[in-house]
Amino acid sequence: MDRDPDHIDELVQRAACGAEEALAELFSCYRGRLRQMIRLRLDRRLQGRVDPSDVLQDAYIDMAEKLPEYAGRAAIPFFVWLRMIVGERLLRVHRHHLGAAMRDATREISLHRGAFPEASSVSLAAQLLGQITSASRAALRAEMMLRLQEVLNAMDPIDREVIALRHFEELRNDEVAAALGLTKAAASKRYVRAMLRLKAAIADAPGLVDSSGAGGPG
Repeated sequence: MDRDPDHIDELVQRAACGAEEALAELFSCYRGRLRQMIRLRLDRRLQGRVDPSDVLQDAYIDMAEKLPEYAGRAAIPFFVWLRMIVGERLLRVHRHHLGAAMRDATREISLHRGAFPEASSVSLAAQLLGQITSASRAALRAEMMLRLQEVLNAMDPIDREVIALRHFEELRNDEVAAALGLTKAAASKRYVRAMLRLKAAIADAPGLVDSSGAGGPG
């Protein structure tokens, strides 16, 4: 869970002035959510080759270098800014390992496009399916995977990104709005609409998507 906003603001100011313990505490507050973001957006060709812990370690150094500038003008919520720092580092990892192959054409449709690592419909569908490992359900898993990909591919890219941010990266609605340049009302409506479409697609396989997921603004 996030800390109290006032406490986070205090840590930001202290860390920006060189307090190492404040910097470490800031990063530790969000480490779990950042690791989940990396798992969701790491190119499948790099899984097993790139350790999310290494990405986080490098991003920690980036945060330390850029924090004074952020603290001086703090135009967006801290976690939205920190997530962007980690995303930029992950994008560098992709470029280093994949080079021109980053943009290879595939049958996967990426999520929200921009200067940020993209999560594919395959990656998001796999997350939505959860941990179905029973051999007796292998056929169901394959069928649902294809169905979810079809639904995700047919969605507006921003709607898919809202699902990734809210449902898996655990951003609050106001953080999603800030990250995507939307109003809070628009971000909330897009999330509810997208989750309803997903739930309708898997209505004959209840339990694959958390029934609490399509909540209103948070």
